[in-house]
Amino acid sequence: MSFKDLGLSEPLLRAVSEEGYTQPTPIQAQAIPAVLSGGDLLAGAQTGTGKTAGFTLPMLQRLSEGKAPFNARGVRMIRALIMTPTRELAAQVEESVRTYGRYVPLKSAVMFGGVGMQPQIDALKRGIDILVATPGRLLDHHQQGTLDLSRVEIFVLDEADRMLDMGFIHDIKKVLALLPAKKQSLLFSATFSDEIKQLADRLLNQPALIEVARRNTTAETIAQKVLPVSRGRKKELLAHLIKSNDWHQVLVFTRMKHGANRLAEQLNGADITAMAIHGNKSQGARTKALAEFKAGSLRVLVATDIAARGIDIDMLPHVVNYELPNVPEDYVHRIGRTGRAGAQGEALSLVCVDEEGFLRDIERLIKRSIPREVVPGFEPDPSEKPEPIKLGRQTLNGGAGASSRGGRRNDSRNDSRSPAPSGGRNSNGRPAPHAAPRKGAHGGAGTQGKTHAGKGATPGTSERSQPRQGEPARRPQAPAQRTATPAPEPGKHRRVW
Repeated sequence: MSFKDLGLSEPLLRAVSEEGYTQPTPIQAQAIPAVLSGGDLLAGAQTGTGKTAGFTLPMLQRLSEGKAPFNARGVRMIRALIMTPTRELAAQVEESVRTYGRYVPLKSAVMFGGVGMQPQIDALKRGIDILVATPGRLLDHHQQGTLDLSRVEIFVLDEADRMLDMGFIHDIKKVLALLPAKKQSLLFSATFSDEIKQLADRLLNQPALIEVARRNTTAETIAQKVLPVSRGRKKELLAHLIKSNDWHQVLVFTRMKHGANRLAEQLNGADITAMAIHGNKSQGARTKALAEFKAGSLRVLVATDIAARGIDIDMLPHVVNYELPNVPEDYVHRIGRTGRAGAQGEALSLVCVDEEGFLRDIERLIKRSIPREVVPGFEPDPSEKPEPIKLGRQTLNGGAGASSRGGRRNDSRNDSRSPAPSGGRNSNGRPAPHAAPRKGAHGGAGTQGKTHAGKGATPGTSERSQPRQGEPARRPQAPAQRTATPAPEPGKHRRVW
């Protein structure tokens, strides 16, 4: 099957061809005709499957075939809204829109926090057809009266599972209230849950259902392995793996931001170039780190779950879980950074006795046992007893005796509506709460002969932590716990799809 077989117009086929792609991925082969039909869509697909092109291409065609509405000042009005959970994911989706829409008379813009609002206001004043935005900044524009969504024809909720995990459900409901009742709605999610089903019931009207992979599974192209190790030797083992195997591009995950910073410093001290990315890093710092990582001048990128959401690097060979996530679904998304679009990848997890419960929950979710392999010289101490794992204000028991799954993510939700504050504090000067990280991702292009269409992606940053003006402050939601004990109250760049 070719893209032409899917009914795409000549201008779009030309743009896709110029990117070097001819053959759609499975999600594209199903989603493009469904979106072109004008009906609602609920789509589930693993990261790296090409889902971004699956909705951008048919959206561009439908809008280009219609008539653009203009307001009283003669400015074209927003006809399509794509909402994403993270800043960088929004930027990359909009880049995909521009790439595939280069030969159609449509204008697009992206809006997220961490940057000034005035350039975004100026873009709205000039008129746009397609807006890609994060929830917080979108609502800020609405509050300031700079945004009119009354003529939206197509609404896309991308990374819906991450939206909910990051606590955006109230923002999503507010945005839905601003949209016309009559519209085409598309919901994309890498994983399904009861919450996703409830959201779909609220948003979608008799949707077509597309699911290109079994729910909550990992790609078969990813070689997964658990490396048991004593808790105090993880850093040493990681450095050994990188040096002895001569790895030059490794994405490493930690649970917390301070852990990412500390590990990056330790790796640099071991003569392994590394940088950390997370929600407290400025937009410029994240962009610099990712660019150096993609260029190959940086060997290791240490990331929290939310900051890595959307990283899409051609043929990324290695993902390492330096610390297992306390939420099993995060494991699926973490290792999905490698093995994309049919390419081979390797995902290693350094697991100490404290995390054996987390590991069992992950294996239960993905319905498979992950092979264990002890690295010679790094055999775990059999006498080592599990210790509780501190996650912000909470203490989780992830060791051998744990039985229930972990709760919400542990990186803080930084507000993308304003520049990222430094020093681990929110803009109000209070310590940033440790809450919910997530990663961002688009589908990727094919690998051999560039047979699939796509554009590249970057890491994502959470955007919601503080109430807006006139909105009452919310009590931070405590993570669901394993046998949780409350702590004392503290004072070669890949194309994006």
